[in-house]
Amino acid sequence: MAVFTFEDQTTSPVAPATLYKALVKDADNIVPKAVDSFKSVEIVEGNGGPGTIKKISFLEDGETKFVLHKIEGIDEANLGYSYSIVGGAALPNTAEKITIDTILSDGPNGGSVVKLSIKYHSKGDASPNEDELKAGKAKSDALFKVIEAYLLANA
Repeated sequence: MAVFTFEDQTTSPVAPATLYKALVKDADNIVPKAVDSFKSVEIVEGNGGPGTIKKISFLEDGETKFVLHKIEGIDEANLGYSYSIVGGAALPNTAEKITIDTILSDGPNGGSVVKLSIKYHSKGDASPNEDELKAGKAKSDALFKVIEAYLLANA
């Protein structure tokens, strides 16, 4: 298995602690409220901590799909969160898993800086498909902006 690593960074007008709470601690409640296409989040294994696997169901192109999301690590003191996509619609056929490590820190004007490290664990030596990576990033960015807008509107 080959591992391909990508780094990304963005900013948000939402304070780091508020954003962390919404994306990590309250995500199971907030995401379905903020994102119309998300239908449910259910724990299929674990107790909510590292090792927990969640099934996130959503509507896409008129079809109900799901993604399996495994919590790898939670670091509340440093506003860090690590999870992997381990199955479902968001996992390309060439990937074993995709791990996303996130750290939030203080940003400009009371907002946040969001640093991401994405590790694409391929099956065999398969390289990630450039179009799939771009589509995945676009969906992830759009999801983040919807949640951010929800938090700003309900602050």
